[in-house]
Amino acid sequence: MPSTPLSLRLVLASNSPRRRQLLTDLGLPYEVRLQEVDESFPAHLKRAEVAEFLAAHKADAYRAGLAPDEVVLTADTIVCLDDDVLNKPADEAEARAMLTRLQGRAHDVYTGVCLLTGQGQRVVFSDQTRVYFRSLTPAEIEFYVRNYQPLDKAGAYGAQDWIGMVAVTKLEGSYFNVMGLPVHRVWEELEKLGLASLTNK
Repeated sequence: MPSTPLSLRLVLASNSPRRRQLLTDLGLPYEVRLQEVDESFPAHLKRAEVAEFLAAHKADAYRAGLAPDEVVLTADTIVCLDDDVLNKPADEAEARAMLTRLQGRAHDVYTGVCLLTGQGQRVVFSDQTRVYFRSLTPAEIEFYVRNYQPLDKAGAYGAQDWIGMVAVTKLEGSYFNVMGLPVHRVWEELEKLGLASLTNK
């Protein structure tokens, strides 16, 4: 007899409140599961390759603990100025330096996503958004760094924060991708797995 398809359960492996909120807003039930994962990457990787490598690397760390009916979602967002990857700043001084480099220029935000099932099926993809910043004064950068905790954000900023409202002049691509999850792509892939459906809402 053919086996009955498993009804999969979604596990979000992310401490990001923005990713949690986006999945909640999609109406998807999920469990949060966290563990420490090394976020270094090979130096030869560029742009989207970095984001996809990190997302897949994070998912692999959860592989052994997944039940057969679970699928883990991991994601990693990076900011690229030319070919330089700007990850989370180590301290306020590095945050100021990043924002000083970004101001008055366009940069690219990549979010890599991995979906890994407990039965070993894996999908890795990424999305790109081009973000345009107006010129910022040192006082504006200092105000943001002092008041909006940029140390947990790639490129030292969150598009949903004050600086997004005053500095971002144009976006080419998904706004939600800049927040940390390309939800349109995530929904499409979860639909294929049977985890996202309008009939379940």
